[in-house]
Amino acid sequence: MKKNKRKVKKKIKVIFILGLLLIIVGVAIVFVDKDTLLKLSKEKGQEKTQEKKEEPKKEVKKEQDYSAKIFMVGDALIHSAVYEDAYRNGNGAYDFKPMLEVIKPISSQYDLAYYNQETILGGASLGYSNYPLFNSPQEVGDAFVDAGFNMVSLATNHTMDKGEKGVLNSVEYWKSKTGVVASGQWSSQEERDSSIATVYEVNNIKYAFISYTIWTNGLPTPIGKDYLSNLYSEEKAQADIASVRDKVDFVIVAMHWGTEYSFKVDAKQEEIANYLSNLGVDLIIGAHPHVIQTVEYINDNKTFVIYSLGNFISDQNDIDNFTGLAFEVTLNKHIDLEDNITKSITEPKGELVYTTTTKVGGVNHNFKIVPYPQLTDQQLYNHATYYEKYKAIVNERYPNLTWGLTYEG
Repeated sequence: MKKNKRKVKKKIKVIFILGLLLIIVGVAIVFVDKDTLLKLSKEKGQEKTQEKKEEPKKEVKKEQDYSAKIFMVGDALIHSAVYEDAYRNGNGAYDFKPMLEVIKPISSQYDLAYYNQETILGGASLGYSNYPLFNSPQEVGDAFVDAGFNMVSLATNHTMDKGEKGVLNSVEYWKSKTGVVASGQWSSQEERDSSIATVYEVNNIKYAFISYTIWTNGLPTPIGKDYLSNLYSEEKAQADIASVRDKVDFVIVAMHWGTEYSFKVDAKQEEIANYLSNLGVDLIIGAHPHVIQTVEYINDNKTFVIYSLGNFISDQNDIDNFTGLAFEVTLNKHIDLEDNITKSITEPKGELVYTTTTKVGGVNHNFKIVPYPQLTDQQLYNHATYYEKYKAIVNERYPNLTWGLTYEG
């Protein structure tokens, strides 16, 4: 009996101890869970706070404005005296960079810088030549690119001076110049059509650039190879501009037109300008007369026309031909809250430039382009009088033109 009682007491004791342990463990679990829950709750709260902090702020839509400045000069008409001078000063190589050293601090600061390559850059293999069938060293292009020029017109009356080979050499040269937009000569029809429809962009402004000439001095373009020289026609211009007009903000056209050595705009220039404006061209840049002509807005300010920038560098050896027009305009693009786009061409500004030389044995040496305000009487006697004469020609149709460029160096 006593043994059974002891066993019972022992069992009760064990049960009691086990029960006590279970109670202690249960309490501990409750406390642990409580702590865990509190911790998890805090962490969840922190995550929510973090999520709130990381929520992107709702952007307020704003109107947007973009602009780009374009700088323009006239013809690079490379007579033999010019390239011989480059060779002489280049110590056995053709170096035209010193001729542009006064202009470079100006031209290199613009978003776009344009010039007209009047003579073909056909390369040394074809032999360099003078008027009437020109071929110029490709180092001419090197100098202009070095000075910041990144837009070049190639369609001129001298495009076919060295035939198909001259054009193909020129096209290959310009293809090698990264970042330069060249128009007016191509190596195939596919290349031409692709180039015409190409959309270029600067400062969020989209533009197209097309170069035309109205003749090639009677030199024929090979049959079926019209792409070698971009001869102007109304039908061609209409198709070209229609292919790109709706893709860009601005259409820029370089036109080789006008009457040589005439300061007056002729009827054909006016006719073409109005036709191109009605097609949607915004800016027309003229070349060929080898002297400067006036500028103006036409068609209710839809198009700005520079009829002729004159020569930029040449050896035509006359003050009228040594004087060129450097010009700038600002391309503007505005996007309103409904994403409607408006565009404008504003702030036209002009400056005259002059090709200075020194005579050695009756031949011009040391060609250098200098803005008129920087000229001395030694470089051009009575230059202040000439300055007023040529300004009046440019101001003929736009008397409120601002003189002096944004970047004077």
